Order: sequence, then C-alpha cells, then structure tokens
Amino acid sequence: MEPYLYTMVEKTKLDEMMEAFQVCTNVSVQVIDDNGNILISKGPTTCFCQEFKKHLPNGDSCEMIHLNSSKRAVDFGGSYIFSCHANLNHISYPLMSKSTFFGAVLVGPFLMDKPDSLLILDISKRYKMPMDALLELYDSSNDIPILSPHLVTEMSRLLAFVFNGLITDSRLQFIANQGKLHQQSKINESIQKYKTSGAVDNSTYPYEKEKALITKVKTGNVQEAKGILNDLLGYVLFSAGNNLENIKARAMELSSLLSRAAIEGGAPTDSILRINNQFLKTLVDIVNIEDLCFKLQETVEVFTDSLFNRVPSKNNEVIKKAVAYISKNYATSITLDDVAAEVHLNPAYFSTIFKQSCGSSFKEYLNMVRIEESKRLLANTEYSVIDIAVATGFEDQSYFSKVFKRYTGLTPKQYR
Repeated sequence: MEPYLYTMVEKTKLDEMMEAFQVCTNVSVQVIDDNGNILISKGPTTCFCQEFKKHLPNGDSCEMIHLNSSKRAVDFGGSYIFSCHANLNHISYPLMSKSTFFGAVLVGPFLMDKPDSLLILDISKRYKMPMDALLELYDSSNDIPILSPHLVTEMSRLLAFVFNGLITDSRLQFIANQGKLHQQSKINESIQKYKTSGAVDNSTYPYEKEKALITKVKTGNVQEAKGILNDLLGYVLFSAGNNLENIKARAMELSSLLSRAAIEGGAPTDSILRINNQFLKTLVDIVNIEDLCFKLQETVEVFTDSLFNRVPSKNNEVIKKAVAYISKNYATSITLDDVAAEVHLNPAYFSTIFKQSCGSSFKEYLNMVRIEESKRLLANTEYSVIDIAVATGFEDQSYFSKVFKRYTGLTPKQYR
C-alpha cells in the first residue's frame, strides 16, 4: 500500500526537492513517514552509521530515534536539531496538515566539531561493543560531514523555507487534479451521449446550450453553468476529435461570449477584460485537452463570481445564496419577502444590500433572469409565447411582452 503521505504530496515533486536540497547542501537527507519508515533517501550513508547499526540491541533503532525526534519537532513548530544515540547531529522538519503529522524531512548525520575519542568513549559506555568495532567507528568518523553551528542554524531555516506549505500546496494540486478527473468523467458522459445520438457536424452545434450557459453565468448559477459547459465541451471534443488547436479556437470564442455576458450583467468592464485577456494568454501555454477544459471551467467560475464581487465581503455569501435561490425558483411567483426569508434577513435590509451587489433592484434582477430564459426558449423551441411567459414566471402574455420589449427592444414575436 502506498504511504498516506503520497496522497498529500506528489511523490515526484518531493523527490526532486530532496535531490536539489542534498546537492546544494552536500548533506544526506531523507523523508520518513509517520511510522519512521524511510520513503526517500538522498546522499550516501556514512560508514560510521553502517558499522554502528550492527551493534544495536533489539528494540533500539535509528528509525525510532528519528521518528520520536521528528514528533518532538511538532512541539517546536518547525525545525528541530537533535543528537541521535550515536551522538551524531540531525535536523528534523515535520510535514503536517491541520495539526496532523504525516512524516518528516530528516537532514544528517553531521557533526558540529571534529570527532575525537570522547565521541567513541560515550558510545562505549552505553553499548557493549568489542574494541575492534570501536576502533572501526573511530576510523570511519572522519567521513562524517562537519558543519559549523551557524551553518546548521541557517540550514534549519532553509528547511522551513523549502518545505513549509508543501503539503498544503500539494493538497491544493491534488484537489485540482480530482476536479479535472470529475470534469473529464462528465465530458466523457456527454461524448457518449453524442455518439449514441448519431453523427455530429458543425451545422448541428448546440447553440441553445451556449445561450443557456450565458444565462446561467448572468444569473450566478455556477454549478449549472459548469454542467452545461461540460456538455458543450463533450460536443466539441466529439466533433473535433483531439485537435487541440480547434478546441482552443472554440474556447476563445466561448470566453469572449462569456465576457460580454458578464459585462451585460453588470460586472466591471475593466475586470472582465483582464480576466478574458489572461485566459487568452494562458491558452498559448496549454498543451493538453484536460488542462484546457479545466481552465475554461475556472474562467466560467471567475466570470460568474465577478458579477457579485461589488458587495461587501461579509454579505457576499448571502447574495450568492439569494441568487441561487432566484435561479432555481424564477418560474414561480417568488417575492422579495420569500428570498429575504431564505437568507434570514429583514426584507428592507436585504433589498438594500441586493441592489448594492447586483446593481439593480430585486424585481429588475428577477425580470432579467426570466427574460434571459425566455430568450433561450424563443430561439430554440416551438412553444407558444403564452406558454413561454407562463414557464418563465410571468402572470400573463401582455405583461411578459411589455417587460420583454423593455429589456430587448423587441417584442417576443419579433425576437423569434
């Protein structure tokens, strides 16, 4: 079974960091797990240690000393300099996440002064070793690296600089990788759906889904927006195969559409243009389809969030919850009081912070959501105008037509 530490830290990354640290410091370094087992070892094992281990009694081991000292490092909250049972120095740096110990980086052995007979004499007092073994230890002690106390102090600081946050950073990458896997599974479901439905060509591009995606972005429904995006990506991958450049071209078009939708929804123009430009720059360096799909999904989330970033941070989650509720219930006869109750706020106060955040009153925003959905239905279905009016939450066709023209400049029939 793979060590649990490798579910928190990428094995290859950790190995490369250890290699770089050992080469730069010229001191042996190891990674141990939470049981003291050596996972990675860089640098030579000293002849002194090899000889010393031969004479350790049962129940006494270097692994146990290293593990116990590494757990002591947890109490210190950082690097811990200690001497092992052979009087050799080490530095231990614990690898932790949320107060949980997963292992440690161990530097050493080394000495901070030239070895002398006192080193061997002390060992002989604690361990019953024959004279020839003690003489062998003394001869091999000259191979142990000698570091000045100042260098040891700086090396312990370097450990913290290099490995602090390693698990957190790797955990974030692990979460991102899980997100990519989940997205790819959803995209594969979409591809299978299009395969089952028959041949697909550019003339059958599902523009209605593109419009639905824009609607979800405008109305702040991130989860449904991501679902529609993955369905669209499934279509693009099925129709374009694995042609990365064709998929990049479609992603550029979609990003531009989303940026315009966000601006129309009230997001700051300069912020949206920066987001779009950053995405376009990122596209140049993307070399695989999985990363491209995930980056586009991240951009959809950023565009959607940008519509609500004007509200004070303490109210941000409240507004997001309110917008999600509206997006789910716009087809019913919901009122300001209904939404205020959903977010547990006084209606008057909720009305104030909602307008501060969204740039429009609750009623205006609700009508905008309803009109966006009705535009999609008018363009992509054969439903009658009255049926669409009812399906999007309007009381009657006359009022629907009046609101529709105010928002679009056209009547529903003219738009169709």
